[in-house]
Amino acid sequence: MKAVGYQEAGAVSRSDALVDIELPRPEPGPRDLLVKVAAISVNPVDAKIRSSRAPLTGKFDVLGWDAVGTVESAGAEVSGFKVGDRVFYAGAIDRPGTNAEYHLVDERIVGRAPASLSDAEAAALPLTAITAWELLFDRFGVSEGGGAGQTLLVIGGAGGVGSILVQLARQLTELTVVATASRPESARWISDLGAQHVINHHEPMLAQLQGKGIEQVELVASLTHTVEHYEEIVECLAPQGKLGLIDDFESLDVLKLKPKSLSLHWEFMFARSLHQTPDMNEQSRLLNRVADLIDQGTLKTTLGEHFGRINAANLLKAHRLLESHQSRGKIVLEGF
Repeated sequence: MKAVGYQEAGAVSRSDALVDIELPRPEPGPRDLLVKVAAISVNPVDAKIRSSRAPLTGKFDVLGWDAVGTVESAGAEVSGFKVGDRVFYAGAIDRPGTNAEYHLVDERIVGRAPASLSDAEAAALPLTAITAWELLFDRFGVSEGGGAGQTLLVIGGAGGVGSILVQLARQLTELTVVATASRPESARWISDLGAQHVINHHEPMLAQLQGKGIEQVELVASLTHTVEHYEEIVECLAPQGKLGLIDDFESLDVLKLKPKSLSLHWEFMFARSLHQTPDMNEQSRLLNRVADLIDQGTLKTTLGEHFGRINAANLLKAHRLLESHQSRGKIVLEGF
């Protein structure tokens, strides 16, 4: 089967940073689905792993987690899906990725693809939808229909996670949603997705909030450059507020959270599959709910750009854009 992989970790500028390869078609384990991949999207985690995680000597690693496709075959213990089902999912970080014609995935983290979306539109959603959902409802503990009188500040609102988090918060809760964006096109994008207020994270954020009549916020979802914004985040948070994180950094001074009794919440959507948690199937349920909300017109795809077919050249182009921090929404590729 066709696939895209790499043999050595390194910069995106390397000539062999990603290459087109041929691999054997995998065989499903007891709870696996073998999916014929139709479309994928690219996430910051792809670029992080490509640049830092070395494959075993002489082996190729295949990246990619978001996918939409059709079930080709299923393991003996699979009960929720059948051959021919159209599915979408975000995969597992400790298994080969979706940048391949055929891909194995545990049925417990797979959902029914939204019927109203094309393959490319559906591929934009799984990883970011799971991340945003878990952050909002599981980590922050906001209930559906709840949050009245509270404000959520989304730092990096025009990115993949921010684009769906803003929608979930506006459509399913009573939270006031403020998102940050630094470019006019990004501000328009996130306003169109439902943010009630948009501020610029390159300018003092508390002053901008107060200029809109918001003295402090109860929740901050910091989706990018947390260390850079950390002092301001603490300043913006109300006493007993909550800070949710998804990005990577070397260290953070958590003692700065103590005077306001602020709480810190990590969201890592791969945790359930990585540790085979008893509630692993929650991600399947979650994705089915997202598909229903899409088909009902409550949520919409966050596809930002379509980069053409799934091959090394187009994936490298996507990785370069992600590393520039200038992307808006999700980058999608489709077909081999």
